[in-house]
Amino acid sequence: MALEEQCSAPPRWRSISLTHVEFPEDDLTGEVLAYISLLPIAILVGFVTLIVFKRELHTISFFGGLILNEGVNWLLKHILREPRPCAGAHTTLNTEYGMPSSHSQLIWFFVVYFFLFLYLRMHQTNNARCVDLLWRHILSIILLGMALSVSYSRVYLLYHTWSQVFYGGVAGSTIGIIWFFFTQEVLTPLFPKIAAWPISEYFLVRDTSLIPNILWFEYTVTRSEARNRQRKLGTKLQ
Repeated sequence: MALEEQCSAPPRWRSISLTHVEFPEDDLTGEVLAYISLLPIAILVGFVTLIVFKRELHTISFFGGLILNEGVNWLLKHILREPRPCAGAHTTLNTEYGMPSSHSQLIWFFVVYFFLFLYLRMHQTNNARCVDLLWRHILSIILLGMALSVSYSRVYLLYHTWSQVFYGGVAGSTIGIIWFFFTQEVLTPLFPKIAAWPISEYFLVRDTSLIPNILWFEYTVTRSEARNRQRKLGTKLQ
């Protein structure tokens, strides 16, 4: 009986629009761009995964900058209150305001911060300097392509105007630069103390800021440990 009453007077339903992106029907380009516009969500999920499994302070700080960037975007949208283009074109929106674009602001924060991290924070510890620079340049080009694609997708899909995307990119890039140098100059000297806190030790939070190339370090340490264990196992079997 209760179920029948609920069906006769159904409530208004709302969707979780975090990953809800609309594109023109039978438009292959629009469909591809709709998936590309989900890259900021994938980045956030990737950060949460890295923090859970790596628990590294610089990664946590990077993610904190992303959250701060989103907070600034929400504040700017509600101060400027500039509407999105083509009102009513989309049925599900987090907010009716479009200035600046949150997707553009997030992806440009991520890309600019990553550029600075690649060229200022990381440096190779072996002699393969040319190879090291090559993969950094290739990765930078890929990241730049991601940022441009996400930005363009928001205009193509009529979620934002060019100006909203442009100023979102400017805001994200500016905050990314400020947050990178704040992390390097203010937070990084505090990381060893934070990593030594009892609660940090309990949750296995670590500081790798003094290791110039964490990928190379983890690779060599893991390879060395695996060989030592294999050598010990071979000795026991003899």
